[in-house]
Amino acid sequence: MQSTLKAVLFDLDGTLIDSAQDLGAAAEKMRACRGLPPLGLDAYRSMAGAGACGMLGVALGIGPDASDYESLKNEFLANYEAAMTVHTRAFDGVSELLDDLGARGLAWGIVTNKAERFTLPLVRTLPVLSQAAAVVGGDTTPFPKPHPAPLLEAASRLQLSPEQCLYVGDDERDIVAGRAAGMRTVAAQYGYLGAAADTGSWGADYFIDAPLGLLKILDVA
Repeated sequence: MQSTLKAVLFDLDGTLIDSAQDLGAAAEKMRACRGLPPLGLDAYRSMAGAGACGMLGVALGIGPDASDYESLKNEFLANYEAAMTVHTRAFDGVSELLDDLGARGLAWGIVTNKAERFTLPLVRTLPVLSQAAAVVGGDTTPFPKPHPAPLLEAASRLQLSPEQCLYVGDDERDIVAGRAAGMRTVAAQYGYLGAAADTGSWGADYFIDAPLGLLKILDVA
């Protein structure tokens, strides 16, 4: 990695943490309340990165155009907020990765589209995330990803230029946002990617299949 690198920024869900089961459980609770049979948490995994919209699409087959979407979204979010950390854990290797970044003198932070209402409690609750030097949620700036504003905000909080930051994410919008912000990007191919995801078309600078794969990029570049 070029010597100008000073920080690594990460998406949250699907990149640092596996929250699919807790997101799915919030949606399954809605089905149960309506007398619908469970789908099983695996049914939700590929859509876990799409937030409430993705979960409601799987659970109830509705989208934002539905007349009752907002009330259903609020119900889902209340369910999720009440049980956000029952099964949510960091992906294997994340703790070691973050420790290694610290040993290299690299700062790290989180830039997610998850609202601060959920992001900040998660960061406080999960010890592995407690050393984040910057945490930017989906409503921290006026625009969420793929707009570059959240990434530029994180760089500003770290008092770094975008060119000094590397952004790692498991969704195309992460790469789009990173490139628009002027950062180098890494596509995390171990998150919630569906079978149809074509990561090669995203335009990322690097690709990793596990969190610790990032160390190889830092070592050889």
